[in-house]
Amino acid sequence: MQQTRKTEFWVGTFVIAGICAILVMIFQVADVKGLGSNDTYTLKAEFDNIGSLKVRSPVKVGGVVIGRVTDISLDPEKLLPVVSMAINAQYQQFPDTSSVQVLTSGLIGEQYIGLVPGFIFEDEEMLSDGDYIEDTKSALVLEDLIGQVLYSVGGSDDTGSEE
Repeated sequence: MQQTRKTEFWVGTFVIAGICAILVMIFQVADVKGLGSNDTYTLKAEFDNIGSLKVRSPVKVGGVVIGRVTDISLDPEKLLPVVSMAINAQYQQFPDTSSVQVLTSGLIGEQYIGLVPGFIFEDEEMLSDGDYIEDTKSALVLEDLIGQVLYSVGGSDDTGSEE
């Protein structure tokens, strides 16, 4: 009887340790930094086309993740996508002349927002919570590029050489 309880105790301990290890692994894969609220501020940008950008996509400066996409909505008047980004509060030194673009990791990888810091002039304002970034570059859509190439190749056949 005593040996059975000791075995049950060790099996239970092993199962709990396994569950904890699985939870840690899930949080690592999901890229969860913490359960509390981090200090962030919101920036918004309006694009012509966001491709397959998703909520929780990273916002990067030079490859370093500084925030995440928190919301993607459609402006009801202009019918253009508006992307809201939560930027870590420690990165508050972006001037008004900064630009954002939708980029792709690798050839067919995930899409993310690339933020390019602008120049700082004497009278330049810094971006703060709720500001819009005016200078945006939309996503390159592979289907559109292929269509342009096919159109240009088809168009060059029509011109032909005159003799």
